[in-house]
Amino acid sequence: MATQTTAGSASGNAADRNLALELVRVTEAAAIAGGHWVGAGDKNRADGAAVDAMRSFLSTVSFNGTVVIGEGEKDEAPMLYNGEQVGDGHGPASDVAVDPIDGTRLTALGMNNALAVIAVADGGSMFDPSAVFYMDKLVVGPEAADMVDLRLPVKQNLHLVAKARGVKTNQLTVCVLDRPRHQGLVEEIRATGARTRMILDGDVAGAIAACREGTGVDVMMGIGGTPEGIVTACAVKATGGVIQGRLAPTDEAEREKAAEAGLDVDRILTTDELVTSDNCFFAATGITDGDLLRGVRYRGPRITTQSIVMRSKSGTVRMVEAEHVAKKWEKYERGNN
Repeated sequence: MATQTTAGSASGNAADRNLALELVRVTEAAAIAGGHWVGAGDKNRADGAAVDAMRSFLSTVSFNGTVVIGEGEKDEAPMLYNGEQVGDGHGPASDVAVDPIDGTRLTALGMNNALAVIAVADGGSMFDPSAVFYMDKLVVGPEAADMVDLRLPVKQNLHLVAKARGVKTNQLTVCVLDRPRHQGLVEEIRATGARTRMILDGDVAGAIAACREGTGVDVMMGIGGTPEGIVTACAVKATGGVIQGRLAPTDEAEREKAAEAGLDVDRILTTDELVTSDNCFFAATGITDGDLLRGVRYRGPRITTQSIVMRSKSGTVRMVEAEHVAKKWEKYERGNN
């Protein structure tokens, strides 16, 4: 079963539209393979299974993709490495960002918010995250998209979000990665009366939840991975929300690397600067239960998954519920891979 909400008209050719649902097959495969390792305490085996499944299914998709955000450089990752060509080679060049498991530790520990994720955009349109790995982020939904500014104090931004949503500040919930570096941020948020929802990992899920109704999350704040910020931008474009980012070098060497790449670490990067294309695709499948999606369920002869797929050009967001025949996925079961 699939449900959808659409803002604007669906434009482009049929192959473009079909790509969105083809990408869901890719994230479903990664989630089913990685999901066998939920709670098993081995994040590397979980990630390896998900990478293998995602790479296998990507090879069947009709598009011409280059991995620009992947598992690392070729000498460090045998599959889905930065620069790898994926898809069958047909069509215009596309940038591809993959995270077979966003939240490997969450998967290993059986905790919430682990996802299999992929984003695709026109070739050359994704921001190059190689110079600085971390970014300070602010993500909100469409109601407050034109009001917030990462340069403003936390209190003022939350006041603006509350005003835009027609609620009191103490009714807001802010998603924050649970890290020592965020102690001051958390104190500022709580001083306004707003609540925090702390997450161990998986800030892609938290960011998208901030843009979606019914998730219980209104805002995401704090420093997380720059690659995840770019993936989030692809999804945010379809929701009408906004992500703002500011590079956060961890040391002087990284600051110098940013300068050599011509990057201003004080500049606020907008959604359109993180991904310049207006034709972005995003797909994610839940591995464990979370704010955004339900995790994989293994029930005898059937496996069920829940996914979300978005296309920015049409503003379409689909929730996809799927049943899979377990026997066809046996090679990905724990002990068989």
